[in-house]
Amino acid sequence: MSARIAPEAVSDELLEMTLALAEPERDLVILSEGNTSELVGDEIVVKASGSSMRTATRNDFVTVGVDELVGLLRDPSTDQDRLTAALTAGEAGGRALRASVESLVHVAVRALAPVRYVAHTHPTDVVSLVASQQAATAFAEPVYTDELLILGRPLFVPYAQPGLELGRLFLERLEGYMDEHGELPSLVLLGNHGIVAISQTAAGAEAVSMMAVKSARVRLGARAAGGIAPLGGTADYFDRPDFAERRTRLAGTAS
Repeated sequence: MSARIAPEAVSDELLEMTLALAEPERDLVILSEGNTSELVGDEIVVKASGSSMRTATRNDFVTVGVDELVGLLRDPSTDQDRLTAALTAGEAGGRALRASVESLVHVAVRALAPVRYVAHTHPTDVVSLVASQQAATAFAEPVYTDELLILGRPLFVPYAQPGLELGRLFLERLEGYMDEHGELPSLVLLGNHGIVAISQTAAGAEAVSMMAVKSARVRLGARAAGGIAPLGGTADYFDRPDFAERRTRLAGTAS
């Protein structure tokens, strides 16, 4: 199914989540940074390229078919022109509407599981860590209990150029994570880039995004105070039924 303009497909939950994540005091995005999506049937409703999350309306989203974009992602012959054509929905109000080039990140998640919400943002404090020399290990171990509860076991994906390169690497790393853990991560850290929050609920995607920011600030503060002391012995705790139930409720996980 080709990309299309369908403002009626934009739910209140998706729009409210988008606006909430863009609140200036949260420092998650500025200008036209970031994008959000919701799975609706076999399509995703995703923010359009060049539009601002802070001022988003239903007219700032595009609906695209999951299977079509997954096919392009997995096809080694796909080039940027072909991708651009697939993301282009047409014109509305005198402007061209095209799904964000980072739609492939959103689609890669749905290639593996029918997760309802995905939110991609660029929090300053998190980017400070994932742009550092210790990017790959910055979030490797939890440093406080609520972080483990909401973020679970984050996945780190090294930097790749947004578009096909990032989409393919993102999918490859997600598949590896699924093979190892049997579920998707709640949080993906993109090297030199930002974060991806994955949840079955809009509130969960927001919670994951904000906890990632707090976790980055805690790490930066701990480094300034002499060094990070990670939690120990978390594996058994993480797998406890009561802990899993709380994660499902607060972070909107599918486990």
